[in-house]
Amino acid sequence: MSKKQDQRILRRIFGVIVAILFIGWALFWPLNSYIESPGSADDLKAYVKVQGHPDKQKGSFMITSVYLQQARPATWVWAKFNPHATIESAAEVTGGQSNKTYNKVQDFYMQSAINEAIAVAYKAAHQEYTKKYLGIYVLSVQKNSKFRHQIKVGDTITAVNGHHFNNASGYQQYIAHQKVGSQLTVTYLHNGKVAQAKQKLVKLATGKTGIGIILTDNVKVDTKIKASITPGQIGGPSGGLMFALQVYNQLTQTNLRHGLKIAGTGTINAKGQVGEIGGIDKKVIAAHKAGAKIFFAPYVKPTKELLKYEEGHQTNYQMAKATAKKYAPGMKVVPVQTFNDAVKYLKNYHE
Repeated sequence: MSKKQDQRILRRIFGVIVAILFIGWALFWPLNSYIESPGSADDLKAYVKVQGHPDKQKGSFMITSVYLQQARPATWVWAKFNPHATIESAAEVTGGQSNKTYNKVQDFYMQSAINEAIAVAYKAAHQEYTKKYLGIYVLSVQKNSKFRHQIKVGDTITAVNGHHFNNASGYQQYIAHQKVGSQLTVTYLHNGKVAQAKQKLVKLATGKTGIGIILTDNVKVDTKIKASITPGQIGGPSGGLMFALQVYNQLTQTNLRHGLKIAGTGTINAKGQVGEIGGIDKKVIAAHKAGAKIFFAPYVKPTKELLKYEEGHQTNYQMAKATAKKYAPGMKVVPVQTFNDAVKYLKNYHE
């Protein structure tokens, strides 16, 4: 074998190695961004169980989701040319939290949505339920917080200076009346065990006194007629409205669906108010692919201040309607502000 042939073989081997390395980099190297694309629209019959009240009616209520994946060079390029995918920075998606912490927060949001959905449905169906306030759940700990080395995301604060309140605002108001730099003793649950931390209060960006921790209510709902919702791998609070509709439909045995596939999205609070969510355009597309004929979209009237500073602002409903017009012909997008709006629309529905 000549020297030229040896060099040619070596160049080919080198080229193959470079190609393999490039393909590996393109497919597996994680970027500091995420890709959001249409997820699935799943029948809630598989997720919701109400004791003694099976769902035997035709049609389905569907929960919609957005598929979220960390971007790789190859998928980043794919997303650039996909009209249904968007690229978001890691900070926008996770708020700077680690994947483990972010997933923990999303799981809590989901459990909170489940509890509120059950409570709203049972109240509307005139069935017995009780709400037990557990404390305030830690969603994030800010860098300036003196408690950051002790209290972690996922902990539940149960008392401050020995005082227990029945909602997060009670804690916040009590703390706001203390002086910056004064010490506060916080009692909290960490992995189910009671612990205490004593640190100084800080000045928040709002100018008020605080502990530098973002909190939300941690509530457990118990019902006389047992109900359970198992969301699988779906996280976040956006399934609240659809969970409530499914539970209510089973409790009352009302033919709300009229044999149709009905999808939607939106958070739900204790008053039954439906809140806006992200990625609604992708959820509309997922619902259309699954055969949905009706899609409930949250409508929250924007304030004058919001419109002043966010030119071209679109509500969830406006975005969903525009997406359906372009990509989901034949699917009716219905604006809802409350759970009762959705129920009323379905009770009065005529094809």
